[in-house]
Amino acid sequence: MQFLLLIYENEQRFATSYDPGEMEEYMAFGKQHATSIKGGNALQPTATASSVRVRDGKVLTTDGPFAETKEQLGGFYLVEAPDQKAAAAIAAKIPGARFGCIEVRPIMVFS
Repeated sequence: MQFLLLIYENEQRFATSYDPGEMEEYMAFGKQHATSIKGGNALQPTATASSVRVRDGKVLTTDGPFAETKEQLGGFYLVEAPDQKAAAAIAAKIPGARFGCIEVRPIMVFS
């Protein structure tokens, strides 16, 4: 099964205290789980985002993410794991889990 591991953290932490050691931890995580990781990326800050909605046939585009929260979506990994418990075990090893939250979401398969 595939799972999306969504990394939520307070992006202000990166703006005020960049830690090169943490980047090394992410690189080590990537090497350790290379066979499970099918994709992933870090995201630009929420100030660069836009949200698109279509209502009554009209496209509405607004700056920023959908909702203001204490933690923002900062990146993701797409992983292969036998079940949600195994995916959660991988998520627990993501360095950002120490500061924020990792959402583990199964990928929907359409047949």
